[in-house]
Amino acid sequence: MHRFVSALSALAALLFLALPAHAECKGANLIAALPPAERAELDAAVAAQPHASGNFWQATRRTAAGEERIWLIGTYHMDDPRHAATMAAVGPMLARARTLLVEAGPEEQAALKAALAKDPALMFVYDGPTLPERMAAAEWQAVTDAMRTRGVPPFLAAKFQPWYLSMLLGMPACAMDKMKAANGLDAQLIAQAAVQGLPVRALEPYDTVFSLFGSLTADQQLGMIRSALAMESQGADYAVTLADAYFAGESRQIWEFLRLASHKLPGATPAKAEAEFAMMEEAMMMARNRAWIPVIEAAAKDGPVLAAFGALHLPGKEGVLALLERQGYVVEALPLPSH
Repeated sequence: MHRFVSALSALAALLFLALPAHAECKGANLIAALPPAERAELDAAVAAQPHASGNFWQATRRTAAGEERIWLIGTYHMDDPRHAATMAAVGPMLARARTLLVEAGPEEQAALKAALAKDPALMFVYDGPTLPERMAAAEWQAVTDAMRTRGVPPFLAAKFQPWYLSMLLGMPACAMDKMKAANGLDAQLIAQAAVQGLPVRALEPYDTVFSLFGSLTADQQLGMIRSALAMESQGADYAVTLADAYFAGESRQIWEFLRLASHKLPGATPAKAEAEFAMMEEAMMMARNRAWIPVIEAAAKDGPVLAAFGALHLPGKEGVLALLERQGYVVEALPLPSH
């Protein structure tokens, strides 16, 4: 799910730091409200995925040089007081680690900011038709209404790259304060690593996000905007549902919930929805997972490593845990305090 992409969170934070504050998200847990038949379908979909539950894991592998050890913590990129308990549980592993791996460290964040300052076209459209020219009047009106709730004026929204606008729409207006805080679990781990003098390395280049979405067609990007708009009225509910699932250690549950919910969106069919979700999962999660494995393995050769990244990257048949198993690692879940 796109709310888990930390590089996009960093991009959005650069914009929203200068915008008005918003109320905290207060909504209903949509999974808890599912009818029994739909809940059973969701539970079956989650159960079909390996390592579907749990945010904290250990992977070990015996080699001729000794034992390699990796601790993996799935993160939630927004600020939340419940992170304190997680930090306390992960702290001993962070103290023993030789390296902290994250999606984007301080150097990558600085490089991202510099790249945007040098080339605003990475995020804004300067040539060709703008979004108001590419969308129906009613659709664009819905976009401007949604962006106003986030403090973004229509003239600015009209210039955004379509993929970036879809990401902003995927972040509820009520979550903007947490994004501004830039104090998600990733950020807290990076700050603690700095205190310890622990090297922080990135799992991927800072510009991964641009190549990721640059490969999408114009129609695919517009489709992402329309999908986000269809969920706009329940933005707070989705935000609460996401956070509840994460802190319950059930991050795969939110992905499967959104996949099944997409079948009911206006103009959707199950086949079309499944195709779109498969495309998004491959581009945003599975391809990145595969690229991360050599980076994780290389770090593990130098001593214990703590790898922290969006929780949705852990489970699944092409999740980081399953990929590590294929490389000969034995993975086991580690306990975290209940929230």
